[in-house]
Amino acid sequence: MEAIRITEDNDLKKAFHIKKKVFVEEQGVPLEDEFDEFDRLKGECEHILVYYNDHPVGTGRLRVVDNFGKLERICILEPYRKLGIGKIIIRALEEIAEEKGVSQVKLHGQTQAEGFYKKLGYHTSSNMFMEDGIPHIF
Repeated sequence: MEAIRITEDNDLKKAFHIKKKVFVEEQGVPLEDEFDEFDRLKGECEHILVYYNDHPVGTGRLRVVDNFGKLERICILEPYRKLGIGKIIIRALEEIAEEKGVSQVKLHGQTQAEGFYKKLGYHTSSNMFMEDGIPHIF
């Protein structure tokens, strides 16, 4: 498994394909809500892509907001879940945050993944809120 920082449009398209499969097709998020102004190659976010056996299977992004790194849009194609890819995504985004001099990161995640994030040392710091019809937490 390999995590790469996305620097090419072709890799960003691969990440968008994964996001569309997971969030739009699998979870029912409207397409117009999933992609936002931060989904650009040279924007406010750093995007990563994880490959498993040379296939792009997971992605996530880091956005710096109010001196915090905000880990967002973390997703993995269904057949590749439970292989440790989520941990690779989180660690890669944390490394990018550290490179940027950001000392604290927040995770913006779905409540169904709360246990996974807690295993990585994160704790819940917000009440549950709805985003695109899906329960989320910080």
